[in-house]
Amino acid sequence: MKYISEFRDGELARQMAEALAREVEPDRRYNFMEFCGGHTHAISRYGIAELLPPQVRMIHGPGCPVCVLPIGRVDQAIQLALEQEVILCTYGDVMRVPASQGLSLMKAKARGADVRMVYSAADALKLAQENPLREVVFLAIGFETTTPPTALVIREAARTQTRNFSVLANHVLTPAAVAHILNSPEVAQWGTVPLDGFVGPAHVSIVIGSAPYVPFALGYRKPVVIAGFEPLDVMQAIRMLVAQVNEGRAEVENEFTRAVTPEGNQAAQAVVAEVFEHRESFEWRGLGVVPDSALRIRPAFAAFDAELKFGLVYTPVPDHKQCECGAILRGVKRPTDCKLFGTVCTPENPMGSCMVSSEGACAAHYSYGRFRDIPVVVETVAPIPS
Repeated sequence: MKYISEFRDGELARQMAEALAREVEPDRRYNFMEFCGGHTHAISRYGIAELLPPQVRMIHGPGCPVCVLPIGRVDQAIQLALEQEVILCTYGDVMRVPASQGLSLMKAKARGADVRMVYSAADALKLAQENPLREVVFLAIGFETTTPPTALVIREAARTQTRNFSVLANHVLTPAAVAHILNSPEVAQWGTVPLDGFVGPAHVSIVIGSAPYVPFALGYRKPVVIAGFEPLDVMQAIRMLVAQVNEGRAEVENEFTRAVTPEGNQAAQAVVAEVFEHRESFEWRGLGVVPDSALRIRPAFAAFDAELKFGLVYTPVPDHKQCECGAILRGVKRPTDCKLFGTVCTPENPMGSCMVSSEGACAAHYSYGRFRDIPVVVETVAPIPS
């Protein structure tokens, strides 16, 4: 398939790795954060870390939409499903995210809640139209990639006057998260997370374009290279970052030219602006409360805002004390630094959201064997209560 097989050429990847080994400076260390969970997945799946010279270190970022969803937001959805008896619809990974009192949406479903997995927001709207006597709520999550489809569905619900449909919106914004990381004490003050540049997300950048990353390159002197998700995309992006560091440059470069433009998808941006507006603040798992980092439904579409419709009040909930998901999302720790990883916490029995999503750093490390030093526990281990 075009743009797939040619970007998975193993021999070419080895040649690129050899070239990179010649390009890095022996006495310099290069620390790059791959913001997006899709890149973390690619690095683990294709063994990219093993191809990199020892001077280059890749650091996981918070770009996994399921991983950054805080427990309190999942609790709101469970509350709707159990107490308001709505039909609660969301994506498959979200149903397994651990919440308060040992619950998840999947476990709430086992208790009798009407929780349904859907493939799109449009599926949830169709369900509402087929069940006019039931309230249907779509738990919407994701970065700028999944926000336009949610906006289109809300606009369609308004057009068709589907009043039994609403959205619990948890859409978050990539640039705000990048700024928060760069301003964090770990990066800006303590230096415990040295960052020399970013591998910019692919799908997000298709929507917002490359221009929003320019302030990070100029203001923070951090190069950004937007990359596709195939192994050769990632390898080339790392080489481009190394070249910028060597030359003392801090620019936004676009490796993913076959899909990303400077201005992005303006039609998608327009529909999002029509339906959504910025929240003053929003809690992210691992990052805490981040200003101006999420979206809420505009007053013109308030009839489809589940938070207003059901009078929901957000209550922050701390993560499991032994789960290091928050530190992993900030780049402070790696999955193998967590004492639960690969023993108590597995994809079948996740203690935190980083092990739930296919884009989560812990799930990627576990699925592709990045835990060779972790002893395998073969007996059944009881879950630690949350």
